[in-house]
Amino acid sequence: MKLHRRTFLRAAGVAVGLPLLSAIAPRPVRGAGQGAVPRRMVCINTPLGLHPACFFPEDTGRDYTLSPYLEVLSDFRNDFTVISGLSHPDIGPSHDSNQSFLTSAPHPERRAGFRNSISLDQFAAEHLYGQTRFPTLPLSCEGSGLSWTRSGAPVPTENWPSSVFAKLFLEGRPDEVEAQARRLADGRSVLDAVRDQARRLQQNLGPGDRAKLEEYFTSIRELEQRLTQAEYWSKQPKPQVDARPPVNIQNSADLIGKTRLWFDLIHLALQTDSSRLVTLQLPGSSNAPPIPGVNQGHHDLSHHGQDPAKIAQLKTLELEKMKTVRDFLSQLRTSQEDGESLLDRTTFFFGSNLGDASRHSVKNMPVLLAGGSFRHGQHLAFDENNPPPLSNLFVSMLQQTGIEAQQFGSSTGTLSGLEARS
Repeated sequence: MKLHRRTFLRAAGVAVGLPLLSAIAPRPVRGAGQGAVPRRMVCINTPLGLHPACFFPEDTGRDYTLSPYLEVLSDFRNDFTVISGLSHPDIGPSHDSNQSFLTSAPHPERRAGFRNSISLDQFAAEHLYGQTRFPTLPLSCEGSGLSWTRSGAPVPTENWPSSVFAKLFLEGRPDEVEAQARRLADGRSVLDAVRDQARRLQQNLGPGDRAKLEEYFTSIRELEQRLTQAEYWSKQPKPQVDARPPVNIQNSADLIGKTRLWFDLIHLALQTDSSRLVTLQLPGSSNAPPIPGVNQGHHDLSHHGQDPAKIAQLKTLELEKMKTVRDFLSQLRTSQEDGESLLDRTTFFFGSNLGDASRHSVKNMPVLLAGGSFRHGQHLAFDENNPPPLSNLFVSMLQQTGIEAQQFGSSTGTLSGLEARS
């Protein structure tokens, strides 16, 4: 059969664009292996930073005094570590640093010619793929998210809680389920046809082109694994939850309401083991939020220029944001799974791509790490002018999620001073 070049390239473009996946056979919801403990990771970015003077403690170590923002989390003091001084190397001051928040890809601020790399959640998904219905949940309160494929393409994000709730918990009508099965079957038949045609073409290619084609075969095999997993999960009933579908918040300025809605949904996703890897981009509206005492937008307040009145409003706003973090941690701690809390089994990373939004500085990024298998209860401080890469923390997070990673992004190892619980 003659191989149509246009058809082949279109198929190749779709396949090659996918991230590299581990070969994992279909298994049940809790199937990370007999007796394996499910480990989860939630990564949150608040893109306009956190006022450094209110977030970072003045002293370090385990006997540090809680800062005003951390005082909100006082009940969780031994469940989190606050880290100062960290940053990604080779990233300039700009809002565009948001693109590299979970990747550490250099110089997003240059825009032209910038190519991103794989994000932390997608890297983890390559190793955990198949263990849950949804390998990752890339979420965003507005616009783009934090997740990127291995080829540097943005992963589509979900912007509406109602549609995510439906995807997680609502069964489709019989005709919708049948249509999904047909789509999966059609996808597999297209892959079979393209693969067979490509193998016949391989006989007439030189060594260089054969190597490229072998990469293409690898991508086909990986996509087949995705289809196998999708087919398996399409036949499994979705979990039942005692919760009403969320009502989307239309007010773009209601950043606290939106954050709470997403946190409630993330809790349900983790509690039902629908996904173990979640990212969430928080909003940064220019309109005044419905918070008493705040009459300017978050963006304007974060770019305060040391105006005391603006800083006072910013503190009011960000204290409300820290309360949403407190309440989410409380949900995780009170949810039990096999005698452990979800907080013990979930690494929660909360930070920002900007260390000081007023100056667009990307140094000394605010980092709060909670839960998981770490020995918490300290302020871990580094020299912001000569810090280890933030990606060192990512390697530590991957390892505590059960992934034997030694390197990620710009890392040089694990993060010193951050210990696992004995």
